[in-house]
Amino acid sequence: MDERVVKFKETAAFILAKIRGEKPETAIILGSGLGRLAEQIEDPVIIPYAGIPHFVHSTAIGHKGNLICGTLGGKKVLAMQGRFHYYEGYSMQEVTYPVRAMYFAGIKNLFVSNAAGGVNYDYKVGDLMIIRDHINLLPNPLIGKNVEEIGPRFPDMTRPYDLSLIQLAETVAAEHHIRLQKGVYLGGTGPTYETPAEYRFFRLAGADAVGMSTVPEVIVARHCGLRVFGMSVITNEAHEFPLDYVNDGDDVIKAADKAAGVMSMLFTKMIERL
Repeated sequence: MDERVVKFKETAAFILAKIRGEKPETAIILGSGLGRLAEQIEDPVIIPYAGIPHFVHSTAIGHKGNLICGTLGGKKVLAMQGRFHYYEGYSMQEVTYPVRAMYFAGIKNLFVSNAAGGVNYDYKVGDLMIIRDHINLLPNPLIGKNVEEIGPRFPDMTRPYDLSLIQLAETVAAEHHIRLQKGVYLGGTGPTYETPAEYRFFRLAGADAVGMSTVPEVIVARHCGLRVFGMSVITNEAHEFPLDYVNDGDDVIKAADKAAGVMSMLFTKMIERL
């Protein structure tokens, strides 16, 4: 057996032993400032990343570094309260390790969220954007020897974000009068925020929002055959900037926190219907 698979299974077994019950079918990865959803999980079992075999540590602002298992929307879920990023110095295998471990723990669906800059001129701070597609400017996490036990050497990415889950999100949003955007997310390495010229370039390339995460996890999830739903919280308007403007990480967290309640409700209602 591939030694990587041995580690994935060790981590999955550790998680399942901790939660001692019904296997969760849905996992949620919560981005910068979006950990509030985890507080809505009922009967939570909280596992710090530091205690999970083969996990690394989350060092990014607004990422608490806990894996939480419990009930959300009447269904068992796993929630990552913070993720790992390439800009933290981790390899792509370390960044995406939790997705594969949760796959071996039995999940079928992956919900991913992030804080992002809105390069689309129609986007405003606080908007929620369904990710319908992405542009990857990060190293592909599948480079290297393929994990044959998980998926094919050349996985299809025609529809990385599940169309039925997108439709469900739009239905729930309409019922609760939630305004949603729907667009293309561009994932870059960070940790620098983009220059005005880069924002213009990304807009011309077809991006609606830009961030520093998510795409590697989605690629690995699709390699595993998981259904994926993605959502960005627009935390700054990456349009034209006055001379005194600066991007600020703390402001991003504050903007994400304000929108986190609406996103939490949307995710909860969607999971109820899975």
